[in-house]
Amino acid sequence: MTTLQIGDKAPNFEAKDEKGNERKLSDYSGKKLVLFFYPKASTPGCTAEACNLRDNYQSFLAKGYEILGVSADSAKRQQNWINKHELPFSLLADEEKEVINAFGVWGPKKFMGREYDGIHRTTFVIDENGVIEDVIAKVKTKEHTSQILK
Repeated sequence: MTTLQIGDKAPNFEAKDEKGNERKLSDYSGKKLVLFFYPKASTPGCTAEACNLRDNYQSFLAKGYEILGVSADSAKRQQNWINKHELPFSLLADEEKEVINAFGVWGPKKFMGREYDGIHRTTFVIDENGVIEDVIAKVKTKEHTSQILK
């Protein structure tokens, strides 16, 4: 789906989070960033993934990682999801799909025999210099931490 590969410079992005704060790639300069794209807040698979990251959040911080989620949901929907599941990281409300398209994770999908366009669940691990260290296209929602921190 995405054409970005390990060793590529991560696309520079700028988008608002659930609180309306502007977030950009340069905010994470000098830090490692786990940027995870998910189809829709509050759905079972996305909740399993986000809660797995939440439950292991201290392990990420201990290894110098920040976590940032991205979907096309509204800021209000993102904030409700954060509140309901006590998520300790921010979520970008990329309703215009600018970040989603920059990372190439929007495209045709199939579910129960029907085809539609949507977000492909994909995680990018970005190093301190903004270079992609890993691309995880086959996300295991309940074991995502072990895929990232392998």
